[in-house]
Amino acid sequence: MSAASMHGFRELDDLVLHLKGLVLVRGVREERGADADELAMYGAEIERVRDRLAAVVRETQQAA
Repeated sequence: MSAASMHGFRELDDLVLHLKGLVLVRGVREERGADADELAMYGAEIERVRDRLAAVVRETQQAA
């Protein structure tokens, strides 16, 4: 496995962990009555991480 592939897999792991954390925290904040702006902020960050995750998957597949 190439160094580029290993870096891609490491980044994938980091992004998945970050995404899970964001989704969990957004849920907790929603349960505790966070306002729409705060929830939208979490939603935007979740979308950004999902987009980056998809890009890394594509890059990793191309490197393999």
